[in-house]
Amino acid sequence: MGTRIPVSISGNLVADPELSFGESGVAHAKLRVAVNQRLQNVDGSWRDGEPLFHNVSAFRALAENVANSLKKGDPVVIGGEMEFRHYDKDGVQHEAHRIVADNVGPDMRYGTVAFQRTPKASQEVLAGPTGPARRDLGPGEDWGAAPQGGLSSVPAGAARTINGLQM
Repeated sequence: MGTRIPVSISGNLVADPELSFGESGVAHAKLRVAVNQRLQNVDGSWRDGEPLFHNVSAFRALAENVANSLKKGDPVVIGGEMEFRHYDKDGVQHEAHRIVADNVGPDMRYGTVAFQRTPKASQEVLAGPTGPARRDLGPGEDWGAAPQGGLSSVPAGAARTINGLQM
């Protein structure tokens, strides 16, 4: 195993997340995030610095939620560990890094969101015109559900546009 360093970044998705499933069935989402540093000129004006591009991996439920919620251009905040590894290709030593995400979310400096809790594994998700609905599977099988309407007064599945961003 290579060196791992805790990191936190905020930037924009360069492409839609790519969701795949390993041989064991574990979900894996690959993200590419551009981070721009803002620099102040001598005259006090601001400019963008050179962007840094990070490869990010998310696993399991986080991977599925990321793939279902985010798209190219979305501003994101990511916390996790930077992982470095060394490998040999055609006799030449190379170094690669990626961020293994512990958490991923929208950067709320640029918009608002309506949080919708994912149903528990003990509940069946039914697709409907207003979004997923919950159905109890029977006595003793329901582990609890999210509050009706989620944590926001915005109806589930409703999209809003704030500052040019659709959330």
